[in-house]
Amino acid sequence: MKFTKQQWQWIFYDWANSGYGILVVTAVLPVYFKAVAGESGINAANSTALWGYANSFGTLVISLMAPLLGALADYPNSKRRWLNFFTWIGIIMTFALAVIPPKQWGLLLLIYVFSIIGYSGGNLFYDGFLTDVADDQQMDAVSTTGYGMGYLGGVIVFIIFLVAQVSGGFNCLLSSYGIAKFSFILAAIWWVIFAWPLLRYGHQNHNVQAVTDPVMDSFHRLGRTLHHIKRYRKISWFLVAYFFYIDGVDTIFTMATAIGKDLGIETTMLMLVLLMVQLIAFPFSILYGFLAQKTSNRLAILLGIIVYLFICLDALHLKSLADFWVLAVLVGTSQGGLQALSRSYFGQLIPKNSSSEFFGFYNILGKFSAILGPVIVGFVTQLTGKSTVGAASLSILFLIGLVIFLLLPRLTRESGN
Repeated sequence: MKFTKQQWQWIFYDWANSGYGILVVTAVLPVYFKAVAGESGINAANSTALWGYANSFGTLVISLMAPLLGALADYPNSKRRWLNFFTWIGIIMTFALAVIPPKQWGLLLLIYVFSIIGYSGGNLFYDGFLTDVADDQQMDAVSTTGYGMGYLGGVIVFIIFLVAQVSGGFNCLLSSYGIAKFSFILAAIWWVIFAWPLLRYGHQNHNVQAVTDPVMDSFHRLGRTLHHIKRYRKISWFLVAYFFYIDGVDTIFTMATAIGKDLGIETTMLMLVLLMVQLIAFPFSILYGFLAQKTSNRLAILLGIIVYLFICLDALHLKSLADFWVLAVLVGTSQGGLQALSRSYFGQLIPKNSSSEFFGFYNILGKFSAILGPVIVGFVTQLTGKSTVGAASLSILFLIGLVIFLLLPRLTRESGN
């Protein structure tokens, strides 16, 4: 499929914030935080739990705001303004991570929470733009290519970081803490450069009618949507399934390096594993889009959920670096495809003029699930003293999501859709 200029602008936003996703959320900041927390006398299990709680709190804030923000963005020429607002919060807070003194681990977590708000809020409006850049027939291909390019961009920015890591901070120009701070600055600059086309030129093709008081009207629109939710049975049941299975996906993404450290895996090796996951995720995201076109979006989503269910159950056997590699490969095969096809599946269901409002509900459930998952992992890890058992506990979420998604056609028929 040949993409338009506007579609490429949208796709490259995923490339742009990939630096934040891989360096800040997954690879560097979790390890950096555990190091500075350890120096302050916090043990490994508690620092892992604190990291999970910080992720949960950050997503809670944007979750509560998402439906209203989405409704506000559906007015003419509003979506790009809100995208800019939250994206710049994320970029500025990512820069700020580099200037926090290492001993102030509490302030580090606080700045990280604000960066999550910017990152997650930006993604809300980025997702909402999908219906503006692609029709129902194009959505699977555009969405999976966005995720695929995001992983490829993550590989490139991650390699730059690894050069600094392997070279000893560019031949001792940077300390170990300096290398971490360099990665935060790199992620922020990467974000600015490649998000700029969509931030500057993103065009909103679908919108609701302009009003004099968009805030109050947005509340009224949200109320009408909730009051008439029975009209959207298929959307509602999909969101319930999505709530559960995407929880596990997001939690594994945010907690992977902390769990790896608890297994005793060295930082450099963790970086190589994460690089490999990014490399695998790029072609497999595209492959999931191809599978959806040849079979169906629904079948491809089911495959992704089943793969993740196996990953969680197999986490109980995590004992060595080789075990960690195997599970990392499996994550790479399905992470991007499952997320991308869930987004396009939802985009095909919703009314296009209210896409941001509905993506607000989509994001609030995704974010609330991201609160639940890290809390489950943190609680079970503290209870058992084993982060592998905490990871395995996520299997219940994938199982619930799988059952509901399997029942989705029957549930919508029975409710009269």
